[in-house]
Amino acid sequence: MRNKQNLRLRLKQSLPLRGKLTPVVGLEVHIELATKSKMFCSCPADHFSVAPNTQACPVCLGLPGALPIANKRAIDWTVKFGLALGCTINQKSKFDRKHYFYPDLAKGYQISQYDLPFCTGGKWVASNGHEIGITRVHLEEDTGKLVHSEVDGKGVSLVDFNRAGVPLMEMVTEPDFSDPDEIDEFLREMQLLVRYLEISSADMEKGSMRLEANISLRREGESKLPNYKVELKNINSFKFLRRALEAEIIRQEEILSRGEKVSQETRGYDEEKDRTFSQRSKEEAQDYRYFPEPDIPPVLITNDQLLMIKNELPELPWERRERLGKLVGLEYARILVLDKARADYAEEAFKLAEKHKVSPKVIVGVMINQNLDKKYDPAGLVKFLVEISKHDYASNEEVGEAVSEVVKSNEKAVKDYQEGKGEVIGFLIGQTQKILKGKGEVEVVKDTIMKKLQDG
Repeated sequence: MRNKQNLRLRLKQSLPLRGKLTPVVGLEVHIELATKSKMFCSCPADHFSVAPNTQACPVCLGLPGALPIANKRAIDWTVKFGLALGCTINQKSKFDRKHYFYPDLAKGYQISQYDLPFCTGGKWVASNGHEIGITRVHLEEDTGKLVHSEVDGKGVSLVDFNRAGVPLMEMVTEPDFSDPDEIDEFLREMQLLVRYLEISSADMEKGSMRLEANISLRREGESKLPNYKVELKNINSFKFLRRALEAEIIRQEEILSRGEKVSQETRGYDEEKDRTFSQRSKEEAQDYRYFPEPDIPPVLITNDQLLMIKNELPELPWERRERLGKLVGLEYARILVLDKARADYAEEAFKLAEKHKVSPKVIVGVMINQNLDKKYDPAGLVKFLVEISKHDYASNEEVGEAVSEVVKSNEKAVKDYQEGKGEVIGFLIGQTQKILKGKGEVEVVKDTIMKKLQDG
């Protein structure tokens, strides 16, 4: 733990690397698409928690004579994602064979895309106005999965091919990042985007969103890219990617400060030791021996198909955040937009509340501060708020302030509740009503107290 704290402290002291060096970071984001079937066969694509090797066929396993057939929905969804980021769509595209040998790649190559990806040249704008270039978005098949286990007392690696062939969309950015906070913002926005487009759960715990970063350091003020890059491979959380980048920045700075060269390689991240470690030398494009996939014809996207996909685009999360911010304030809008279903609920309630003159801010306030959306459907919530407005009840804001005061001044009662004495709630309700002079609506007071105690 002390070593980790020292590393964080050294990073804080060194960034922006004593004014001499600055990070140059490009990202690769892999997202499993939530299609029903795999990319090139009819096997189910949902492989999480499924018994090993029960969802594999001759196509998944690359057996002789097995022919792949491209999944149209996966192609459409990749194009949709690219359009959402302002990409140019290559209406004539193709698949390619990417050769490398690894135990979980049954046929010795992966069907991917090389020089004609579906999407190129998009952009994303950070909250600070900094523009990040999107180099490409392409589509490929996922690999199988190695499971390290023990059999008859011996360490073994087993292969599960259930994941082999699942549609995997890969987005590659320009090396436009230098700030870890901006990287974190970008990745969270991409996760939110695919959920709004309803093309993936982007659940990192299940491996349906995986992160990689290419990082190097250059002299501050220089525009030329460094002559090397280190790839941080297969990171499975935003937090770990940030830590891996921090550790790698320090490692590279120490190497360069000694006048040595940083090796171009692929590295993993050890969460326990909080450091990166070498995996292999980094491959170049020629090492993969790309050539067009002979068993799949070129993919042609007509103008009509492209227009249809464009028309299916929903309001994007950042567009919705800006619109709702004008109604309820930016902080409330940020919270709402993080959960599409909750934002949909709020907007339905807004429409129902118009004729009753209940403001959107009041609706969002009781949703976020008291979780009343979990208790009522939108119509029920509006009805509840209308009934309250007919009586001389304290406002939600007044209730919240009174509850905060009571919880703060009754530490023993709070401790008793935390130790399992649920009857204490009645006492806290009574104390709150004293402050409110009896004008608190009992259910609102109770729900507010419960939320306050649970949130700490």
